[in-house]
Amino acid sequence: MPLTRTMRAADYAYFDAPFLAFAHRGGATYPPNVGRENTLHAFTEAAKLGYRYFETDVHATTDGVLVAFHDDRLDRVTDRTGLIGALPYREVAAAKIGGLDPIPTFTELLEEFPDVRFNVDAKSDAAVPLLAEAIARHGAGGRVCVSSFGTSRLHRLRRLLGPETPTAASQAGIAWNRFAPRLTTMINTAGAALQLPVRHRVAGRDLQVLTEGLVRAVHRAGKQVHVWTVDDAAEMERLIDLGVDGIFTDRIDILSDVLNRRGLWT
Repeated sequence: MPLTRTMRAADYAYFDAPFLAFAHRGGATYPPNVGRENTLHAFTEAAKLGYRYFETDVHATTDGVLVAFHDDRLDRVTDRTGLIGALPYREVAAAKIGGLDPIPTFTELLEEFPDVRFNVDAKSDAAVPLLAEAIARHGAGGRVCVSSFGTSRLHRLRRLLGPETPTAASQAGIAWNRFAPRLTTMINTAGAALQLPVRHRVAGRDLQVLTEGLVRAVHRAGKQVHVWTVDDAAEMERLIDLGVDGIFTDRIDILSDVLNRRGLWT
Protein backbone atom coordinates (compact mmCIF):
# COMPACT_ATOMS: atom_id res chain seq x y z
CA MET A 1 0.00 0.00 0.00
CA PRO A 2 1.50 3.39 -0.90
CA LEU A 3 2.01 5.72 2.03
CA THR A 4 0.02 8.49 0.34
CA ARG A 5 -3.07 6.33 0.13
CA THR A 6 -6.08 7.43 2.17
CA MET A 7 -6.11 4.93 5.00
CA ARG A 8 -9.24 3.58 6.65
CA ALA A 9 -9.79 1.71 9.88
CA ALA A 10 -10.92 -1.38 7.97
CA ASP A 11 -7.40 -1.62 6.51
CA TYR A 12 -6.08 -2.65 9.93
CA ALA A 13 -6.87 -5.50 12.30
CA TYR A 14 -5.89 -3.11 15.09
CA PHE A 15 -9.34 -1.51 14.97
CA ASP A 16 -11.42 -4.70 14.80
CA ALA A 17 -12.84 -4.66 18.37
CA PRO A 18 -16.52 -3.70 18.86
CA PHE A 19 -15.32 -0.74 20.92
CA LEU A 20 -11.77 0.39 21.70
CA ALA A 21 -11.29 0.87 25.44
CA PHE A 22 -7.90 2.48 26.06
CA ALA A 23 -6.27 2.27 29.49
CA HIS A 24 -4.79 5.79 29.61
CA ARG A 25 -1.33 5.49 31.19
CA GLY A 26 -2.56 2.13 32.45
CA GLY A 27 -5.52 3.74 34.21
CA ALA A 28 -3.90 6.60 36.13
CA THR A 29 -6.71 7.26 38.63
CA TYR A 30 -8.04 3.72 39.00
CA PRO A 31 -7.67 3.32 42.80
CA PRO A 32 -4.99 0.56 42.73
CA ASN A 33 -2.95 2.69 40.30
CA VAL A 34 -3.07 6.12 41.95
CA GLY A 35 0.46 7.51 42.05
CA ARG A 36 1.71 4.66 39.85
CA GLU A 37 0.72 5.72 36.32
CA ASN A 38 2.61 4.37 33.30
CA THR A 39 4.20 1.54 35.27
CA LEU A 40 4.25 -2.21 34.78
CA HIS A 41 2.06 -2.34 37.87
CA ALA A 42 -0.57 -0.03 36.34
CA PHE A 43 -0.66 -1.84 33.01
CA THR A 44 -0.88 -5.19 34.80
CA GLU A 45 -3.89 -3.94 36.73
CA ALA A 46 -5.51 -2.89 33.45
CA ALA A 47 -4.82 -6.31 31.97
CA LYS A 48 -6.45 -7.94 35.01
CA LEU A 49 -9.65 -6.02 34.21
CA GLY A 50 -9.50 -7.34 30.66
CA TYR A 51 -8.04 -4.31 28.87
CA ARG A 52 -6.32 -5.08 25.60
CA TYR A 53 -5.64 -1.51 24.47
CA PHE A 54 -3.03 0.47 26.40
CA GLU A 55 -2.13 4.13 25.92
CA THR A 56 1.30 5.50 26.69
CA ASP A 57 3.81 8.15 25.61
CA VAL A 58 7.48 7.78 24.83
CA HIS A 59 10.59 9.90 25.35
CA ALA A 60 14.24 9.28 24.46
CA THR A 61 17.17 9.50 26.85
CA THR A 62 20.45 11.03 25.72
CA ASP A 63 21.92 7.57 25.08
CA GLY A 64 19.00 6.42 22.94
CA VAL A 65 16.74 4.45 25.25
CA LEU A 66 13.00 4.79 24.64
CA VAL A 67 11.06 5.08 27.90
CA ALA A 68 7.30 4.95 28.42
CA PHE A 69 6.50 8.13 30.34
CA HIS A 70 4.10 11.01 29.86
CA ASP A 71 5.92 14.13 31.09
CA ASP A 72 9.13 15.44 29.59
CA ARG A 73 10.48 15.82 33.15
CA LEU A 74 10.78 13.38 36.03
CA ASP A 75 9.63 15.92 38.61
CA ARG A 76 5.85 15.41 38.87
CA VAL A 77 5.52 11.69 39.53
CA THR A 78 8.97 10.38 40.48
CA ASP A 79 11.39 10.81 43.36
CA ARG A 80 13.92 12.51 41.09
CA THR A 81 14.08 15.63 38.93
CA GLY A 82 15.34 16.50 35.49
CA LEU A 83 14.50 16.60 31.81
CA ILE A 84 14.40 13.07 30.37
CA GLY A 85 15.84 14.21 27.05
CA ALA A 86 18.88 15.63 28.89
CA LEU A 87 19.59 12.54 31.00
CA PRO A 88 21.28 9.20 30.30
CA TYR A 89 19.20 6.09 30.83
CA ARG A 90 21.05 5.09 34.02
CA GLU A 91 19.72 8.23 35.75
CA VAL A 92 16.20 7.82 34.39
CA ALA A 93 16.23 4.15 35.42
CA ALA A 94 17.10 5.15 38.98
CA ALA A 95 13.91 7.24 39.30
CA LYS A 96 10.91 5.62 40.96
CA ILE A 97 7.33 6.54 40.09
CA GLY A 98 5.54 7.19 43.36
CA GLY A 99 8.74 6.14 45.08
CA LEU A 100 7.96 2.53 44.10
CA ASP A 101 8.09 1.70 40.42
CA PRO A 102 10.85 2.11 37.82
CA ILE A 103 9.98 3.80 34.54
CA PRO A 104 9.48 1.04 31.96
CA THR A 105 11.08 1.09 28.58
CA PHE A 106 8.78 0.73 25.60
CA THR A 107 10.51 -2.55 24.78
CA GLU A 108 9.57 -3.87 28.22
CA LEU A 109 5.92 -3.08 27.57
CA LEU A 110 5.93 -4.82 24.20
CA GLU A 111 7.56 -7.90 25.70
CA GLU A 112 5.57 -7.99 28.95
CA PHE A 113 2.21 -7.68 27.19
CA PRO A 114 2.53 -9.55 23.87
CA ASP A 115 -1.25 -9.78 23.35
CA VAL A 116 -1.97 -6.09 23.97
CA ARG A 117 -2.39 -3.33 21.39
CA PHE A 118 -0.75 0.00 22.13
CA ASN A 119 -1.58 3.59 21.27
CA VAL A 120 1.71 5.47 21.50
CA ASP A 121 2.38 9.21 21.36
CA ALA A 122 5.93 10.16 20.41
CA LYS A 123 6.59 13.13 22.67
CA SER A 124 9.97 14.22 21.30
CA ASP A 125 11.80 14.33 17.99
CA ALA A 126 14.48 12.00 19.33
CA ALA A 127 11.84 9.40 20.19
CA VAL A 128 10.66 9.06 16.57
CA PRO A 129 13.40 6.83 15.08
CA LEU A 130 13.65 4.82 18.30
CA LEU A 131 9.91 4.14 18.29
CA ALA A 132 9.95 3.09 14.65
CA GLU A 133 12.96 0.84 15.29
CA ALA A 134 11.35 -0.81 18.35
CA ILE A 135 8.14 -1.52 16.46
CA ALA A 136 10.05 -3.02 13.54
CA ARG A 137 12.38 -5.06 15.76
CA HIS A 138 9.47 -6.67 17.60
CA GLY A 139 7.31 -7.12 14.51
CA ALA A 140 4.69 -5.07 16.33
CA GLY A 141 3.43 -2.95 13.43
CA GLY A 142 0.01 -4.57 13.57
CA ARG A 143 -0.54 -3.93 17.27
CA VAL A 144 0.69 -0.35 17.64
CA CYS A 145 -1.10 2.80 16.54
CA VAL A 146 1.24 5.78 16.58
CA SER A 147 0.29 9.39 17.10
CA SER A 148 1.92 12.67 18.00
CA PHE A 149 0.87 16.19 18.85
CA GLY A 150 3.75 17.24 16.64
CA THR A 151 2.65 17.07 13.00
CA SER A 152 6.20 16.79 11.67
CA ARG A 153 6.92 13.92 14.06
CA LEU A 154 3.84 12.08 12.86
CA HIS A 155 4.85 12.53 9.22
CA ARG A 156 8.32 11.16 10.02
CA LEU A 157 6.80 8.14 11.77
CA ARG A 158 4.63 7.41 8.75
CA ARG A 159 7.63 7.56 6.47
CA LEU A 160 9.71 5.30 8.72
CA LEU A 161 6.99 2.75 9.45
CA GLY A 162 5.18 2.64 6.14
CA PRO A 163 1.44 2.08 5.74
CA GLU A 164 1.38 -1.27 7.55
CA THR A 165 1.35 0.48 10.95
CA PRO A 166 -1.81 2.50 11.70
CA THR A 167 -1.54 6.12 12.70
CA ALA A 168 -3.93 8.65 14.20
CA ALA A 169 -4.59 12.12 12.83
CA SER A 170 -2.59 14.95 14.31
CA GLN A 171 -3.98 17.63 16.60
CA ALA A 172 -3.64 20.15 13.77
CA GLY A 173 -5.80 17.95 11.58
CA ILE A 174 -8.42 17.66 14.28
CA ALA A 175 -8.65 21.42 14.69
CA TRP A 176 -9.02 21.87 10.93
CA ASN A 177 -11.84 19.37 10.76
CA ARG A 178 -13.66 21.04 13.63
CA PHE A 179 -13.81 24.37 11.83
CA ALA A 180 -14.24 23.08 8.28
CA PRO A 181 -15.87 19.64 8.58
CA ARG A 182 -16.87 19.56 4.89
CA LEU A 183 -13.32 20.04 3.70
CA THR A 184 -12.06 16.49 3.62
CA THR A 185 -8.40 17.23 2.93
CA MET A 186 -7.38 16.53 6.51
CA ILE A 187 -9.79 13.63 7.02
CA ASN A 188 -8.55 11.83 3.92
CA THR A 189 -5.00 11.36 5.12
CA ALA A 190 -2.88 8.37 6.11
CA GLY A 191 -4.41 8.52 9.60
CA ALA A 192 -6.99 5.78 10.18
CA ALA A 193 -8.44 7.45 13.29
CA LEU A 194 -9.02 10.89 14.75
CA GLN A 195 -8.16 11.12 18.44
CA LEU A 196 -9.47 14.22 20.12
CA PRO A 197 -10.92 15.72 23.28
CA VAL A 198 -14.59 16.65 23.61
CA ARG A 199 -13.50 20.26 24.01
CA HIS A 200 -10.30 22.09 23.22
CA ARG A 201 -8.95 25.56 23.91
CA VAL A 202 -8.29 27.36 20.63
CA ALA A 203 -7.24 31.03 20.42
CA GLY A 204 -8.21 31.56 24.06
CA ARG A 205 -11.67 30.02 23.71
CA ASP A 206 -13.03 26.69 24.90
CA LEU A 207 -14.66 25.15 21.87
CA GLN A 208 -16.75 22.04 21.40
CA VAL A 209 -14.52 19.90 19.19
CA LEU A 210 -16.53 16.69 19.13
CA THR A 211 -19.87 17.04 17.37
CA GLU A 212 -22.30 14.61 15.83
CA GLY A 213 -21.52 16.09 12.42
CA LEU A 214 -17.80 15.51 12.88
CA VAL A 215 -18.37 11.90 13.90
CA ARG A 216 -20.51 11.36 10.80
CA ALA A 217 -17.90 12.96 8.53
CA VAL A 218 -15.12 10.83 9.96
CA HIS A 219 -17.18 7.67 9.60
CA ARG A 220 -18.02 8.54 6.00
CA ALA A 221 -14.27 8.62 5.37
CA GLY A 222 -13.98 5.11 6.83
CA LYS A 223 -12.10 6.24 9.91
CA GLN A 224 -12.69 5.96 13.64
CA VAL A 225 -13.17 8.57 16.36
CA HIS A 226 -11.42 8.08 19.71
CA VAL A 227 -12.01 10.52 22.56
CA TRP A 228 -9.71 11.41 25.45
CA THR A 229 -9.67 11.49 28.44
CA VAL A 230 -13.12 10.57 29.85
CA ASP A 231 -13.66 9.35 33.42
CA ASP A 232 -17.38 10.01 34.00
CA ALA A 233 -19.88 7.21 33.33
CA ALA A 234 -22.65 9.51 32.09
CA GLU A 235 -20.29 11.20 29.64
CA MET A 236 -19.07 7.81 28.43
CA GLU A 237 -22.68 6.79 27.78
CA ARG A 238 -23.33 10.03 25.89
CA LEU A 239 -20.26 9.59 23.70
CA ILE A 240 -21.16 6.00 22.87
CA ASP A 241 -24.65 7.16 21.88
CA LEU A 242 -22.99 9.82 19.72
CA GLY A 243 -21.21 7.07 17.83
CA VAL A 244 -17.57 7.31 18.90
CA ASP A 245 -15.48 4.20 18.39
CA GLY A 246 -13.17 4.39 21.37
CA ILE A 247 -12.52 6.16 24.66
CA PHE A 248 -9.31 6.81 26.57
CA THR A 249 -9.85 6.72 30.33
CA ASP A 250 -7.95 6.95 33.60
CA ARG A 251 -10.89 5.24 35.38
CA ILE A 252 -10.58 1.89 33.70
CA ASP A 253 -13.04 0.33 36.14
CA ILE A 254 -15.82 2.76 35.19
CA LEU A 255 -15.38 2.35 31.44
CA SER A 256 -15.27 -1.42 31.81
CA ASP A 257 -18.57 -1.36 33.71
CA VAL A 258 -20.22 0.90 31.11
CA LEU A 259 -19.11 -1.25 28.20
CA ASN A 260 -20.16 -4.46 29.92
CA ARG A 261 -23.65 -3.04 30.45
CA ARG A 262 -23.79 -2.02 26.79
CA GLY A 263 -22.56 -5.38 25.49
CA LEU A 264 -19.46 -3.74 24.00
CA TRP A 265 -16.80 -5.29 26.20
CA THR A 266 -14.52 -7.95 24.77
